[in-house]
Amino acid sequence: MIKLLIADDHPLFREALINVISAALTNPEIIEAGTLDDALVLAQAHEDMDLILLDINMPGMHGLDGLSALRREAPTIPVVIISAEEDKQTVLKALNQGAAGFIAKSAARDEMATALQQILQGEVYLPASIMRKTQETPLPTTQTRPSLSMELLFSLTRRQLLVLERMVKGESNKQIATHLNIAETTVKAHVSAILAKLGVNNRVQAILAANDLDFSTIIRR
Repeated sequence: MIKLLIADDHPLFREALINVISAALTNPEIIEAGTLDDALVLAQAHEDMDLILLDINMPGMHGLDGLSALRREAPTIPVVIISAEEDKQTVLKALNQGAAGFIAKSAARDEMATALQQILQGEVYLPASIMRKTQETPLPTTQTRPSLSMELLFSLTRRQLLVLERMVKGESNKQIATHLNIAETTVKAHVSAILAKLGVNNRVQAILAANDLDFSTIIRR
């Protein structure tokens, strides 16, 4: 049984999200919190929680400080930001502070269901619009990002570069497999190889490191 915590101060949104979760998952156990303090207490009381869905604008959050506090108190529980705020810099900063993904409150029901299933499978979910490279929204200079040298970059095979490009676009392993016409197990093997070659610990770090790459000039199509 999947156990989730919805931490959001709007009861109507919590109710709507519960309906989405209940339709997407089989008999989930759902716990609710309306403030950061309540979320911290519940996270400590339920160490077997599979996922926390966290609104960064609810009472007690103080921006991303609340996310940091929750990650300190419950470091083993994945935390996904669910918010009406879709600013790219805020989202990437949240990932850098330990969030496992981001779901926009404006997302369609099917998109939310897909995001939840993807995250519970250990992947990162990010809307493609967040990861799309734009000159208007550069990453903040104060953000700590994994470095990516040309030597590391060229250690990747062409297929691995294609997989990395799709990862940066926010695609799941299943979506990458469909687009590249390869097995999902093959995608997983490529992802593991990419993480090892780039010297990063997880998918989020790989995405952050490669976010500004111009793949059209790197990959021979």
